[in-house]
Amino acid sequence: MSFNPGERKSAGVKASGDPSCRSGRRFKPRKHSGARIPAVIVGGRGAGTLGVVRSLSQADIPIILLDESAFAPAMHSRYSHKVAISRASGVPLVKDLLTLATSITGRAVLFLNSDDAALTVSEYRTELEKHYRFRLPRHDCLTSLIHKTTFQQLAEARGFPVPRAVIIERIADLSRATELRFPWIVKPPRATPGYVRGRFARAYKVASHEQTEAVCRRMLAVVPEVVVQEWIDGPDSDLYFCLQYRGADGATVCSFTGRKLSIWPPDVGVTASCTAAPEVRLILQPLTEAFFEQVSFVGMGGIEFKKDARTGQFMMIEPTVGRADGQEEVATIHGVNIPLAAYYYEIGTEVPLAKRDFSPVIWRDFFSHWRSVHRNRSQQDAKPNRRAYDAYWRLDDPMPVFFHVLGGSMRSLRKSLDRSLHRP
Repeated sequence: MSFNPGERKSAGVKASGDPSCRSGRRFKPRKHSGARIPAVIVGGRGAGTLGVVRSLSQADIPIILLDESAFAPAMHSRYSHKVAISRASGVPLVKDLLTLATSITGRAVLFLNSDDAALTVSEYRTELEKHYRFRLPRHDCLTSLIHKTTFQQLAEARGFPVPRAVIIERIADLSRATELRFPWIVKPPRATPGYVRGRFARAYKVASHEQTEAVCRRMLAVVPEVVVQEWIDGPDSDLYFCLQYRGADGATVCSFTGRKLSIWPPDVGVTASCTAAPEVRLILQPLTEAFFEQVSFVGMGGIEFKKDARTGQFMMIEPTVGRADGQEEVATIHGVNIPLAAYYYEIGTEVPLAKRDFSPVIWRDFFSHWRSVHRNRSQQDAKPNRRAYDAYWRLDDPMPVFFHVLGGSMRSLRKSLDRSLHRP
């Protein structure tokens, strides 16, 4: 694999237009010996990877995107040089990264977009940090936060607000869940390859012991344990998040607080649309920082919260650690470019200052948002007076949406064929 920075097309947006994140004055990029240090992005599912590519494209940075799928939408963005790899995790990823490093002058800044990629890079950090700049917490910290079981235990032990939960290793353990209030959420500690291949949902909302037992029996066939957690009352639009990049000393380099407007599937899915939530920043940012400080977390991360409709309290749902968040670009379109701040921080350049006087706009995956609203009209929060940015479509970068639609059509076709083949 070889890469020539001169091959990259211009992003068309000057870095001087970026708001900055850390310093108290406006940032004007200066000529810097590391100004052409590449950013290497390891792809992942969904719009998150594309959001990182477009965020970094706001400065004159050579961007190299690695992905195992040639049909991934981000692989068709005009803003990056694409490199096909065999796997985006494990030893194959390490080998591909080391091979790529031989064609890059200096140490590139590495961005990750999946838990598996983060765990891989963390495990092989000694070999990789000679060739790449990246920031991860200790390996034991990373694994504890990625795993929902140990995250729950860490949060409870330190007195942070999380919904009550029990860990189920066998069906008999369900007797320990009797004190939990229905409905419940049933989910795996993390999505293992077997869980993904089994086409399980991200999580299941259940309303009875019978439903819980049926779901747990299926899940325990492919994962060693299951998390059963109390459902937090409130609509999907009561989901919030705080995204951050934390430096070597644990200080917050850049931070953004947002709110989900819809998710797909409703109740248990991933972000379909979201916006800024400056009204809760002074609550959620300190809470996020306090938790990350206590567990000594550094690097790219965030925490999802839900506001309890009964009490008004914000409850911690789960963290995203060691990688970019799926809705990372919503921060960028509000002037808080976390990937670019991370890049500048890691190459030792002044970090841009975050803009605080923004008017909220919407970032959304149009098709997922439409399905969510169609399924659950009582919870829609369309914010019709706000400008919306589609997660995939941009006039100056049109190809990703084509491959997003193509991928969605292929998945729908496969599901229809599966149903027809299994129809009695």
